[in-house]
Order: sequence, then structure tokens, then C-alpha cells
Amino acid sequence: MTNLSDQQKGSFLAFVAVMFITPDSLFIRLSNVDTWGLVFYRGMIPFFTVLIGMLIVYKSNFFKMLFNSGYHGLIFITTFSITNITFVVSIQNTNVANTLVMIAMAPMLSAILGAIFLKEIPDQKTWVAIAVTFLAAVYIFYDSLQLGNVYGDILGFITGLGLAINAVTIRSAKKKNLLPAAVVGKLCVAIFAMFFIETYTLVDRDLFIVPLMSIMCVAIPFVLVTIAPRFIPAEEVNLFFLLETIIGPFWVWMVIKEQPSIETIQGGLVIILTIAIHSFLKLRKS
Repeated sequence: MTNLSDQQKGSFLAFVAVMFITPDSLFIRLSNVDTWGLVFYRGMIPFFTVLIGMLIVYKSNFFKMLFNSGYHGLIFITTFSITNITFVVSIQNTNVANTLVMIAMAPMLSAILGAIFLKEIPDQKTWVAIAVTFLAAVYIFYDSLQLGNVYGDILGFITGLGLAINAVTIRSAKKKNLLPAAVVGKLCVAIFAMFFIETYTLVDRDLFIVPLMSIMCVAIPFVLVTIAPRFIPAEEVNLFFLLETIIGPFWVWMVIKEQPSIETIQGGLVIILTIAIHSFLKLRKS
């Protein structure tokens, strides 16, 4: 990747990350593990997987990078941990559609925070892409939107805000490696889940599904998405994650025959086309 521009590197990393994430909702549906059990394993397995990998690659420099991350690392550990937890609790306390629409605000929030703290003002193309994809996400979940529980809705907004803060923090610390901080964040998530988990036992297909999900849909993507904002603005990274809105339901439909709504298909096509056009224009410019 040494011959690629920063725009090409960041776009590639964000795209690959979201491709690994897209089967996540399918694996969750196929699993029989309780919610906090999933949170625990989705924290603990990626923690050990990435920690071992980084110790092999960086050896003792892992701890040096962790301590050198300074206040950026502390911010990232905090928001990364909170975001992983609030996402689950939000879904427990409000309609799923409410949570997903709140999360769809992440690119817009990233753009605002980036403009305020990093003085990176998004160009007109990016603002248009943010607006179109957000409206498409609202359209997808419009029929399912309910008043829900205010507590759950607030946590959904916190999740979207946390994703934005994470990306902006990485972007502001481009010369620092925040992967060790992300690893610590996963450990914090697992420890928190231990206070609520009902059982640690995995049986039958969960012995295969949970580790696969935790590595494929959690460990690999969080490594890639921790690197991507070092190359492209935070809001552009989060734009790619809206692809899960259409691709995630597609996997569920293919495997367990849960057909997506016409709104999901129409809105998803708008999201895919918008991100494709936006990425093409940005890459052509780079």
C-alpha cells in the first residue's frame, strides 16, 4: 500500500472493515447466547486476539505505544468502551430502528466535531453525501420508528456520538498508534459485562459462531477502523459504515430467509450509490 495516496489507503481500510462487519447481525441472530454473554465474548476474544498479534509484532513496544498515546489514548479507551456498551443497552431499551437512525448520525457528528476541533471543514460533496445517506437511513427505518424509551434513545445517540468522537480522536492523533488503547477498551467492555452475564457456557453451534463473530466481525474491523482515520477525515470513515444498513439485512435474507423491506432495498441502494459516487470523486481528486 506504499504507492497509494492517503485517500486511497483510508477508503480501502474503511471499506474492508465494513465488509467484515456486515455479517454481524446474522451471527447475532444465529447465536443463542444472552445479550451480556455476547458483549463479554465480543470484548474478551478480540482483546486476546489483537493483544497476542500486537505483542508478536511490536513486542514490548506495545506498552510503550499505549503509554505514549497520552490523553488521546484515555479519550479513545473511554469512548470506545462506552460505545460498545451503550449500543447493546440502547437496543434493549428502545426500538432497534431508533438506535440505528441515531447511529446514522455519526458521519454528520464527525463532520461537526472535525470542523470544531481539527479545523477540517468538509467540502460540499461530503456534506451532500452525509445529508443524503442520513435521510436514506431514516427512510429505511421510518415505518418501524416508535417513540420508544427515552433512555434507550439517548443511549443510541450517545453511541453515534461516541463513534464520531472515536474517529475524530484517531484523526487528531495521526502520528500515534491508538490500537493498544483500543485493545484496553475491549478489555474494559468484557470486565463491565461480567457484572451482568448469566452464563459463560457456549454450547452447540455457539462454540463456532461466537468465536468466528468475535474475530471476523469485531477484532479485524476494529483494527482497521482504528487505522483508517489516520488517512482520511473522520466523517468519511463513518460514511462507509452506513453500507451495513443494506448489506447486513442482505446476509440475513440469504441465510435465514428474513426478507428485507422494500424501504430497506430502496434506501440501501441510495446509500450505496451515494457512497460510491462520493468515494469515486474523492479518489479521482487524490
